[in-house]
Amino acid sequence: MTEIKSGDTVRIHYTGTLADGATFDSSEGRDPLEFTAGSGQIIVGLDNAIYDMKVGDKKSVTIAPDEAYGDVNPDARQAVPREHIPADIPLDLGTMLQMQTPEGHVMPVTVVEVTETEVTLDANHALAGKELTFDFEIVSVN
Repeated sequence: MTEIKSGDTVRIHYTGTLADGATFDSSEGRDPLEFTAGSGQIIVGLDNAIYDMKVGDKKSVTIAPDEAYGDVNPDARQAVPREHIPADIPLDLGTMLQMQTPEGHVMPVTVVEVTETEVTLDANHALAGKELTFDFEIVSVN
């Protein structure tokens, strides 16, 4: 069996957990996650952890925010006047919405604060600033 190297197509089964043990994602009950090693398709910390592994190998790795979804960026929060948001848009805390940037890109945001005059939206990834642990097994390498 060959060891994983950059450019290989890799399939893994995995479970991702937070520091408190809560599962945030898992391939359990689904097809394995498939990606090309070294291509940037998965977070850097997990990508780096697979090199030199072989089919059947298992590993647990804890990844710091800088090799996952980054630190929380306070500049990624924006207060929007409430009247600029259509009345039919739900504004419950935690609601995921999409905004369009001035360049026309669609960006996911989360409602994090609502007052009578403003709605604060957060464009940080939900896992930004968090240390992530992945337990995974290499299923195949091509």
